[in-house]
Amino acid sequence: MCGIAGIIEYSASQPTISNALLKRMSDSIAHRGPDDEGQWVSPNHKAGFAFRRLAIIDLSANGHQPMTTADGRFTIVFNGEVYNHRALRSELEAKGYEYRSQSDTETILYGFAEWGWEVLQKMVGMWGLAIWDDQKQELFCARDRIGIKPLYYTLQGGRFLFASEIKAMLVHEQISAAMNMDELPNYLAYSMSGADTLFADIHKLAPGHFLRLSKNGDLRIEEYWNPAQAMANNHATQQISTLEVEQEIMRLLRQAVKDRMMSDVPFGVFLSGGIDSSTNVALMAELMSRPVDTFSVGFKELEKYNELQYARQIAQLFKTNHHEVQIDHNDALGAMEQLVWHEDEPNGDPTCIPLHFVSKLVRQSGTIVVQGGEGSDEQFAGYGWMHREMRFYRSWWKNYQAIPAWMRSLTYSAAKPLFASQGRFLALDYLRRGSGSGISLYRGGGVDIVATLQERLFTEKFRRYFTQSDSLAERIQSDLYARQPNADFLSQMAYFEFAHRLPELLLMRIDKITMAHGLEARVPFLDHRLVEFTMGLPEHVKVPRLAHEGGETKHLLKRAVADILPHDIIYRPKQGFVAPVNEWFRKPLKSYWEREVLSSRLVSEGIFERRALESLMQRHASGKRNDGKSLYTLLNLALWYKRFIG
Repeated sequence: MCGIAGIIEYSASQPTISNALLKRMSDSIAHRGPDDEGQWVSPNHKAGFAFRRLAIIDLSANGHQPMTTADGRFTIVFNGEVYNHRALRSELEAKGYEYRSQSDTETILYGFAEWGWEVLQKMVGMWGLAIWDDQKQELFCARDRIGIKPLYYTLQGGRFLFASEIKAMLVHEQISAAMNMDELPNYLAYSMSGADTLFADIHKLAPGHFLRLSKNGDLRIEEYWNPAQAMANNHATQQISTLEVEQEIMRLLRQAVKDRMMSDVPFGVFLSGGIDSSTNVALMAELMSRPVDTFSVGFKELEKYNELQYARQIAQLFKTNHHEVQIDHNDALGAMEQLVWHEDEPNGDPTCIPLHFVSKLVRQSGTIVVQGGEGSDEQFAGYGWMHREMRFYRSWWKNYQAIPAWMRSLTYSAAKPLFASQGRFLALDYLRRGSGSGISLYRGGGVDIVATLQERLFTEKFRRYFTQSDSLAERIQSDLYARQPNADFLSQMAYFEFAHRLPELLLMRIDKITMAHGLEARVPFLDHRLVEFTMGLPEHVKVPRLAHEGGETKHLLKRAVADILPHDIIYRPKQGFVAPVNEWFRKPLKSYWEREVLSSRLVSEGIFERRALESLMQRHASGKRNDGKSLYTLLNLALWYKRFIG
């Protein structure tokens, strides 16, 4: 796991590439790779790469990057892991390639020389990478299928810059930071920007995509993988029994966990005591002769948020080497501005706070690689709101859509003053969407500051932006319908999660926070082979009955892991890995929020209405509503704006 950055001068009037500049870029992300660094400039000074290394595979100097082929044609910088690199190596060695290291980087380099972009189809793992072809004077960049690793880029002034983190590009004197107002409504609604970043003119390469930049500056972006392919291609899943489905899930999970134990440094597991992390522990324990290292975080003064008792139960059952840390609001206060720096874009998920402290614990223990449970809920309908949305879709939504449009519009207009006065903005937003035509029900599980609340928060000057987040949802839904016109509603939800919330919020959360501590996180539930299998399963297999009908979340996964986990862990109430921001913003952090948000430039520059912000806090502080998540989203934005925009 590493940090990468680079510059391509395709038509800049004043060339800027130097080893000193590249070193400054890599130094800004030194936390991603504390073990080694490197810079490279092409012979004609048109291209330059920078690299920071966290040594995981082949700890020797042979794994140093940037890495160049013996003939000097191809040079690579690579962030990630390729778990099947040894198998690919054997194939390439049989074709005559001679290796100088044991690293997976060298396999990608030779694989690209042999197969071009199609090497991506052969790779199992996670990556953000860049390869310079000195013969063609062409740059190739790629991001892994799921989007586990980030890759950002910008084209300005005749030059192309890329990096694992945006801050590395901001080191360049020609690149300045400004807010992308078009993405602000997406951040407010989903706690993370949408198809673009919240920085103006700085973009993110989408999961499952690669780009080529020609010597003339022509940029082409192509998709090489999409989860909807599994829905179309996995016809075999329609023919097998439920038992066979469960067995295949376990086979794929075992393979995924085994692959992600590939490491030349110590590794462990984030353990919450939930079904996902407990499954990781159980499967790792099957493969290890020593105790698994497990790591948990809890809250000192708010026991109801703790899952430590369940984590301890799993640790005792599997005899792990268990570590814990507990935090409170004072710890959170001391970490917030540091987190904003590491997150690059504002990340409105308060789980970043406990994740920061447990990641610090992992690194202090001497562990370098850790496995997490991200991706399970999205595949197995593990969120309660998924069941809620399905119930709405099957009943309320379809019935409401049958009412004449003028009557729906009238209902929304009549309800708006009452719902808004009560702070019921989510319910009001359902009515808003229901009153329109062609607007989908689903808005993603991370939906937070909905359009109807944004309408109140924005000043008159910026109020036109409040429905902007509708465009993201409609684009994702249209994309799915173009690929799979008959996709069921659960597939629609899963597709939205894989298209946006999972890669851009949850996976950026775990990437940025773990890398802040020089730690590599691996996510076995997001092995693309498992994802392709589960995405091909029909709705009735994953969710035979909704939760309110006596069904359960993660029904299929629970049945699959019944032989390896205790019944009371599998069927305990779902709590989730969350931070107690509702309580923190009612008392201990209320004044901090008011100082940072109400006095921020977001208010003084006329983007947000101060009185609307005050009303949101007052309603929360009084206990009438639990708006801690929305308050955190706004605080994170204000801190980001102060740190990066000025």
